[in-house]
Amino acid sequence: MAKPSKAYVCQSCGAVAARWSGKCAACGEWNSLIEEASTPTQSPALVAIKGGKGRQAQFETLDAKTEDAPRLKTGIAELDRVLGGGLVPGAAVLVGGDPGIGKSTLLLQAAAELATDGASVIYLSGEEATAQVRMRAGRLGVAGAPVALGTETNVANIIATLSSGPPPALVIIDSVQTLWSEGIESAPGTISQLRGCSAALISYAKASGTTLILVGHVTKDGQIAGPKVIEHMVDTVLYFEGLSGHQFRILRSVKNRFGPTDEIGVFEMRLEGLREVENPSALFLNDADRGSPGTAVFAGMEGTRPILVEIQGLVAQSVLGTPRRAVVGWDQNRLSMLLAVLEARCGVRLGGHDVYLNVAGGLRLNEPAADLAAAAALLSSFTGRAAPEDTVYFGEVSLTGAVRAVGHTDQRLKESAKLGFVQAVAPASKGPAEHDAAGIVLNPVSQLEELVTWFALPEG
Repeated sequence: MAKPSKAYVCQSCGAVAARWSGKCAACGEWNSLIEEASTPTQSPALVAIKGGKGRQAQFETLDAKTEDAPRLKTGIAELDRVLGGGLVPGAAVLVGGDPGIGKSTLLLQAAAELATDGASVIYLSGEEATAQVRMRAGRLGVAGAPVALGTETNVANIIATLSSGPPPALVIIDSVQTLWSEGIESAPGTISQLRGCSAALISYAKASGTTLILVGHVTKDGQIAGPKVIEHMVDTVLYFEGLSGHQFRILRSVKNRFGPTDEIGVFEMRLEGLREVENPSALFLNDADRGSPGTAVFAGMEGTRPILVEIQGLVAQSVLGTPRRAVVGWDQNRLSMLLAVLEARCGVRLGGHDVYLNVAGGLRLNEPAADLAAAAALLSSFTGRAAPEDTVYFGEVSLTGAVRAVGHTDQRLKESAKLGFVQAVAPASKGPAEHDAAGIVLNPVSQLEELVTWFALPEG
């Protein structure tokens, strides 16, 4: 009998190496190579060449009629929004996030809502005992929901149990890192186990029409592989974001074959569980800070949802040889570029000042349209002149100092008007006639220097 060969697999990116090294050559991660048994399998091409038998494939035309499968409404509007309208039968969903962020809480609430509406729901917990899950259900007030609860982690036993009766409407696996298969010679949570167990469960979901939700978490030391390994295998990838010091949680869609990507849902963590936030813009704005130097309101877009958020800037004289640059909730490189444009194109000398930038509420901004609002916050702090409380800002700043146009201008203005704002500083490439219906006075700017000149004027 041939001795099984060994290989070293990176637990961050999945790259395979013949020998161990301290650093992965593919992704650059340190101490991520773990020895695993390589499964000797023949490629499909080699099997076909040697006379292996296959099944003839069936083809269809592009104009064949396809009936859309009815979606399962979870009863949580923010979750349905991120999913694109609800759960799709036969789809595989991956929910990722740091430990303790609220993944299990949200999914237990969604499972209870579906089970109460008559759907067959199975919740398999590999990290907690059934008594712990029942305690959480009691705290959330959903202990009476008819959810089938189990703690099985063997994939063969799970599939055999699911196949023994009618296929359930929803199966939740919490978490995928605890699954294992006897046919794979590696520890639970490794790349091989993740791939094999996920592939088996996804295959069952596609064949039976059961919606599958896999929970994945990432530990701080990086010893257990993160959910990025199986992102390409599932239909939808959702990430839970949030800071431990904030009560708000952001559920973001980064991949969705059945709906829009970059859609977000906002939740508030309370003692009795996660609660939906119907108007997140009102929560990310603080009336106490508005009107103070160093604050500006950004009218942004998260997926298809307009959202207003407060950007705070602080510019202080530095006593260090190298001034400090710190940013929370925004791209560090974007801040460096903006500071360079302010100094080179607009003559604002910030080289001897410490610069701090913060996005209030724990929200993470990835949109280039936040450049103009960040510049307004920094200029307000630098000059000591407060930005008007009734004004929002949005626009992308180029390296030449020009303010470039951004999309979804109408939606940004309508959301601003709904929250009581009456002015907007926006790129000048859009005509003001398009936005008369929003009821907001549009102040167009074509160069960042125009904004600098406005803040340099004396008040009154």
